[in-house]
Amino acid sequence: MIIFRYLTKQVIVTLLAVTAVLLLVVMSGRFIKYMAEAAAKGFSPEMLLSVMGYRLPGFIELILPLGLFLGILMAYGRLYLDSEMTVLSACGMSMRRLVMMTLVPAGLVALLVAYLSLDLSPAGARLAQDLFDEQRNRTEFDLLTPGRFQSLGKPGQVVYTESLTGDAKHMHNVFISQPERSASGKPKLILLVAESGYQKVDEKTGSRFLVMENGYRYDGKAGDADYRVTGYDQYAIKLPDPEPVNRELKSKLKPTSELLNSSQAADIAQLQWRISLPMLVPIIALIAVPLSRVNPRQGRYMRLLPSIFLYMGYLTLLTVARSAVSEEKLPTWLGLWWIHLLFLGIGLSLLGNLHHKLPWVKR
Repeated sequence: MIIFRYLTKQVIVTLLAVTAVLLLVVMSGRFIKYMAEAAAKGFSPEMLLSVMGYRLPGFIELILPLGLFLGILMAYGRLYLDSEMTVLSACGMSMRRLVMMTLVPAGLVALLVAYLSLDLSPAGARLAQDLFDEQRNRTEFDLLTPGRFQSLGKPGQVVYTESLTGDAKHMHNVFISQPERSASGKPKLILLVAESGYQKVDEKTGSRFLVMENGYRYDGKAGDADYRVTGYDQYAIKLPDPEPVNRELKSKLKPTSELLNSSQAADIAQLQWRISLPMLVPIIALIAVPLSRVNPRQGRYMRLLPSIFLYMGYLTLLTVARSAVSEEKLPTWLGLWWIHLLFLGIGLSLLGNLHHKLPWVKR
């Protein structure tokens, strides 16, 4: 029991340290990406911290298995370098017992990853997507500042409003300038002025319009023969529709209970992916135990880089297989399961080789 607590403590401490570092790196990179997207699409910067909080479970579910894998490699590698494994073998420690002790913290991590993957992460992704949708559904006129000329929408378009109501729905003394081309391809300038304007949503189609009232439209270049001035009581401009959510993203946002009752390939692929993450944890623990054995002359990190490549190959194959199942290029019954069987075989093979090489292993 003392040996079990000691080994578990070594693995858990290293796991937490590695996970904290990887989480900081991943969240920093993702925050920079969200900042760039907010600047490009006019999203509110205040929403970014909320989005990061909602996406945190999704980051942790991917980082924890890697943290466990590196934790076992680094913790047991140190024990080999300091000859502590030799001492443990002299006390009767067998490879089978070492593997069983390692699977206990791996099982706890697998349960945590399962909770994150099957429940908490999809819920957080839905909340984050709701924030993005709310920002995308804002029209360019929601970003107007009264009393300022601003470039919005199309390239070269300039908008001005003297005053704006608190709900950003009604404007007064509106001016819009936008360049266009005539039927002959000749560039021209369209100017729109109006006493007031408001946003309207078509109940049947869901399309959004800016309706301008009591104004004029100036069409063409002053001095040309085709220059026109048109007065109007109402003039409607169609606003851009929000970006549609793609099929793969829709599957990621669905709760697991809904995926279980779905027959769509994209939903099945997403369900298999969520189940695969906790399944991956004990398999990589089996692989990490034999890979952690290092010769003191070789150094602690001799096998670390090849081991990381093996782990990344595992995760990459799962990602590729998920896309193949989603696009119906791979049968759903085969899905991602063959990859787990493949790497389970690799882990058992590595354990078998180590079993025969170590003279202290008890059969």
